[in-house]
Amino acid sequence: MKVSIKRLFDIAVSSIALLMFSPLILIMAIWIRFDSKGPVFFTQSRVGKDRIFFQVFKMRTMIDRSSSHIDQVNERVITGNKDPRITRSGRFLRSTSLDELPQLWNILLGDMSIVGPRPIIPEQLEVVPSAFEKRFQVLPGLTGLAQIRGRRSLGWIDQLQADKEYVEKRNFYYDLNIILRTILVVIRGSGIYGGESENWRAYRDRMKTQDGQD
Repeated sequence: MKVSIKRLFDIAVSSIALLMFSPLILIMAIWIRFDSKGPVFFTQSRVGKDRIFFQVFKMRTMIDRSSSHIDQVNERVITGNKDPRITRSGRFLRSTSLDELPQLWNILLGDMSIVGPRPIIPEQLEVVPSAFEKRFQVLPGLTGLAQIRGRRSLGWIDQLQADKEYVEKRNFYYDLNIILRTILVVIRGSGIYGGESENWRAYRDRMKTQDGQD
């Protein structure tokens, strides 16, 4: 797929979507502001194309904590909407994926694309095997192949495998198919929280244990 065509598609879709969802984003912002103390938006460092860091935008769904104060390596995994770290408004926003809407601005800025591998946090870089470096050849996406295959319920390596497969197969119609299937996934609300599969933290710990035994 020509990058210029994909970029034009991203600009057009994100611009239209931002205009359409602006009233909804305003309503969510008011709800968040009155529901708990703290800012309306949450920003966090993510890894983009060519391993370049950028700030991703989200609606805040957890109690007010600066991203710089979150220990991502040892942070307890969120496994359900009963987690006390999640606010009342946050439970709804997460279940509907509405907390991701501000990332349309990331797309407009050129940090992200509509479709691509989901942007990982810097702490995850150490657990991306060299076999999956292809995921950094493209812009990260608002949605992607891993999202329609299970989202967070997928194991870490399965997520990376889906990212690699997307990069190898990507074209305009492939993107459209992923977008349409994403709508169904969001409606069903599936894969929002991690399942039984090995997440990146568990994978990291297992690799360190194996290295220590060698």
